[in-house]
Amino acid sequence: MMTNWQPNLEGFAGPRYLAIAEHLARDVSAGRLKPGERLPTHRDLAWNLKVTVGTVTRAYAEAERRGLISGEVGRGTYVRGRMVEALPPLPTDDEFLDLTRSFPYQDPSDRTIADVIAEIGSGANPWQLLGYTNTLGLPAHRAAAASWIGRWGMAAAPSETAVTNGAQHALHVAFGTLARPGDTILAEQLTFYGLKSVAAFLSLRLHGVAIDEHGLVPEALDAACRQLMPKALYCIPTLQNPTNAIMPAGRRAEIAAICKRHGVIIVEDDIYGFLAERAPPPLSSLAPDHSVYVTSLSKCVAPGLRIGYLRANEALIERIGVSLRATTWMATPLMAEIATRLISSGAALRIAVAQRAEAKARQAMAARSFAGAEFSAHPTGSNFWLKLPEPWRREDFAAQARRRGVGVAAAEIFAVGRAPVPHAVRMSLLAARDRKQLERGLGILEELLRAAPEPAASMV
Repeated sequence: MMTNWQPNLEGFAGPRYLAIAEHLARDVSAGRLKPGERLPTHRDLAWNLKVTVGTVTRAYAEAERRGLISGEVGRGTYVRGRMVEALPPLPTDDEFLDLTRSFPYQDPSDRTIADVIAEIGSGANPWQLLGYTNTLGLPAHRAAAASWIGRWGMAAAPSETAVTNGAQHALHVAFGTLARPGDTILAEQLTFYGLKSVAAFLSLRLHGVAIDEHGLVPEALDAACRQLMPKALYCIPTLQNPTNAIMPAGRRAEIAAICKRHGVIIVEDDIYGFLAERAPPPLSSLAPDHSVYVTSLSKCVAPGLRIGYLRANEALIERIGVSLRATTWMATPLMAEIATRLISSGAALRIAVAQRAEAKARQAMAARSFAGAEFSAHPTGSNFWLKLPEPWRREDFAAQARRRGVGVAAAEIFAVGRAPVPHAVRMSLLAARDRKQLERGLGILEELLRAAPEPAASMV
């Protein structure tokens, strides 16, 4: 039964989505919201609170990250039956190490981006970047997109590209083009949690497909295509998030053949591909007319740049342009110009290569810290997937790590559907501001892993 829950946001000075998440946490802790109760829909709560649907989506995502609620497309959002102790908001002091979110390492001494911004500002006519432009992007920006995409093994003409406000926006317009409310989308059983937000926002049914150490299992994908008639498949073949798997070339050929046979469009997320020194060609390159390839500069240059690139055949890219226009009309030209200059000068590649080198050093640190434990990682990946031994449970480990000043992402937030979820956590190693801070955090987590869970960590 759906509750009529509605928080009072008056007097809260922070972001609206955090206010909603905080009130939800308090009401769960106080027993005003019971395990199993269904929360109002995104749209209903947004209407009642006079906020955007996106604000409620972010609030529910934050509450799910804390382990307070769980959502299933087509069924609704529910207070969890087995509650994790309500988590406080992210601390703002420098002592807290947040490894839950995947950020690139930022070198405070690097002036490259600042110099590009100054160069644009001192140009003859910076105002030309502050007006309306072609929805798919200015010609020079689309050419840069094609160049960047091509560098990672996916051939692209400028006419096949679109510039977006980040990869998350690219996923939104891609699925908004390919599917309608109620349609089924396939994804890896453990997948990027941002996809779950997109599916919920667009009212799409998300179905998880079995994975193994090499990524998607072809037989499971074929069965899902036959039974569910999905519109599209979302996957991360290179450095899969969160498991770090790299799909072998032979497996990619099988997946591409299955999708072509069933008429399923592949939406390939390749934002981590730059970190792999030797990976097979993108899955999309095996089915260029049946795929949408997505990448961005968020993980390799700067997340705040908010520039993503999308590649599809020309017929599909025009349809995607319609969806892009319906969301933000166009990607921000000023940001796209910064990205274009970084790509054209070679600076973006230099920064990406530096990220890879830093990731390699940090992966070695994590491997030493958790020697003897079970984990899935890649020598130059940014994420580290730690599998927890008995009697640890993923929610308890994440909660206790947080109380000790380190944030890790429990496997639950990556899970699609009702399949069993492993007791594991993901940590994003590049998010630490430096290796010293990471070393301290890894020491805390290593010590916690060896300890027994605190009996009061969970509430039933």
